[in-house]
Amino acid sequence: MKKKLFSLAVICICLSVVSAGTLAYYTANETAHNVITSGNVDIELLETTDDGTAFANVTGVMPGTDVSKIVRVKNIGSNDAYIRVQVEKAIQLAAGQTGEVDLNLLTLDYNNTDWTEREGYYYYNKVLAPKATTEPLFTKVAFSDAMGNMYQNSTASVYVYAQATQTANNGENVFEANGWPTV
Repeated sequence: MKKKLFSLAVICICLSVVSAGTLAYYTANETAHNVITSGNVDIELLETTDDGTAFANVTGVMPGTDVSKIVRVKNIGSNDAYIRVQVEKAIQLAAGQTGEVDLNLLTLDYNNTDWTEREGYYYYNKVLAPKATTEPLFTKVAFSDAMGNMYQNSTASVYVYAQATQTANNGENVFEANGWPTV
C-alpha cells in the first residue's frame, strides 16, 4: 500500500511539473509605452514705457517729475498661474552727499483694483491663463518736488520680483495658494 501511495504521489508531482511547464508555453508578455508630460508654470516680467518700448535706465530726472515704468507679468507657461510681485525702492546718494534717505519721496501709482497688497507682496486678483498678461501693477515712478539738494546726482532704483505658482489643486484663490518660490 505504501508503494502505491508513493507511486501515486510521484505521478502527481510529475504531472504538476509537466503541466506547469506546459502553461509556460501558453503565456504571453506585452509592454505598453505611455508618455505623460507634465505642464509648466513660467512667467516673464514686462517693464515698458508709455510708448510700448522696453524700460531702460533714465538719467537727468528732476524733482517733481514722473518717469513712465509700466510693470506687468506675462504667463509664458502652459498652465494657469497665480501671480505675486514684490517691489523694493532704493535711493543711493551721490558721493559727498550725506543725510537720511526718505524713500517716501519716490512713489509708485499702484493699481489697487487688480492687485491686492498683503505682507509685502502684491497679489494679482485673477488667475492668469497661458499667454495672458496681467493688468499693470503700476505705470509710473514719481519723484517728489520735496527732494532737496541732498538728492542731486543720486540714483533711484525700483526692484521688481515676480513669482508664480500653479492654480490646479492649489487653493481657491491666490491667497490660499501654496508653493510660492522663495526669494
